[in-house]
Order: sequence, then structure tokens, then C-alpha cells
Amino acid sequence: MNYLSHAYQFLDSPRMAAGTAIPDWLSVVDRRVRVRRRRTDKVFRFLLPQEQEIARGALQHLEDDHWFHTSPLFLQLEARVASWFRGLMPHALDHRPGFLGHIVVELLLDDAIAERTPGILDAYYDVLRRVCPEEIQRVVNQLCVRTTNRLAQFIERFVEARVLYDYADDQRLLLRLNQVLQRVRLDEIDRSSVAVLARARELVRHSAADLLDQSGGSRSTAET
Repeated sequence: MNYLSHAYQFLDSPRMAAGTAIPDWLSVVDRRVRVRRRRTDKVFRFLLPQEQEIARGALQHLEDDHWFHTSPLFLQLEARVASWFRGLMPHALDHRPGFLGHIVVELLLDDAIAERTPGILDAYYDVLRRVCPEEIQRVVNQLCVRTTNRLAQFIERFVEARVLYDYADDQRLLLRLNQVLQRVRLDEIDRSSVAVLARARELVRHSAADLLDQSGGSRSTAET
């Protein structure tokens, strides 16, 4: 789950920065609860101004994902990392290489942002502490067709866990990836994958500036 790549330009707006994390938070809390552009557009005008900031953040995440996931550079990075994992998992029906190629690039992009901008992780978590988890949950339950009562508590745990710091270390990143694989009901990966993570880290580190510069110029700020 990548967070900084969505939020790093909006840290002066705590509610919007928090809003950019909503789709990833929901993928952990309840994958059936989804933010959709069409539904959000319908309810946006009924939200309070401060609630609209949260909604804009969630929409920004969707805008970013559309750009990132169709970017030729992102697709090249994803394919290369997936091919390295395929070398460890050669079975044709093993879905993990493709999945890992995608998510590892995203997570390491967040780590590259943290490397490029010292102190940004502390700033990000400080921003999240300034928002009300119950308010975020209330807005999500207006934006989404399905509702959840577990998001607020999860946000509190997320802020305390400071997971993004683990992306900087291959061993800790392996543990976090296995947690994600468990959630999507795929088999865990073993320590042999650490070598792939190290190669992928260098690849993303050398490509991050181009990817972020291109995406930064394409951001719409999700006005609605």
C-alpha cells in the first residue's frame, strides 16, 4: 500500500492528505467498501467544506492510480520486477509474481520519496495525527454504497504502527509483503525474495525522479 506517492504534495492540507489514504485503508479494513468517482460526484455537494477536503483526497488517489498504472515507465518497472519474482516462482499458475511486481514498485516508490525528502515520514504521520479518525469514517460512509464501522480504529492503529518506515529495509519489507499476501490469500514468500527486493529497490530508486516528476505535472487535485 503506497501512501506518500499520493499525499506528498498535500501535506499542508491534513484532511486531503488523509483522504488520499482512504482507498488503501479500505483495502485492509474491508475490501467490499470502495470509493467510486461517480458516487462521490453525486454526494459531494452535500458534504461540509471540511468533509469535501477528505473527499478530494480520496478522488486524488483514484486520479493518481489511473495515471500511474497506465504510465509506460511504471508498467516497465512493474514488468521487470515481476520477471525477477517469476524466476523464483516459475509455476505458470502462480499469481504472486505479477501481484508482487505491482505492489513492490509502489511501496519502493514511497521509500524513494522518503529518501529524496528527509523528514517527510515524520511530517506525514504528524499530519495524520491532526485529523479525526471518526470524521474520516463518517465521510467514507457517505461516499461509499457500503459502510464500515472499523475504519476509525484502524486509522489509529495505522498511525501508531508507522509502517512506512519498514519500507526502507529489505527484511522488514518482506514481512510487510507477507502480511499483504495473507490478506489476499496468496502464499507467503521466503527469504530468497530479499535479493529481488534489493534489486528492485535500486531500480525504483533510479527511476523514481522521472516517474514522480511526470506524475506531479499531471495531477489534477481532483476538483469536483
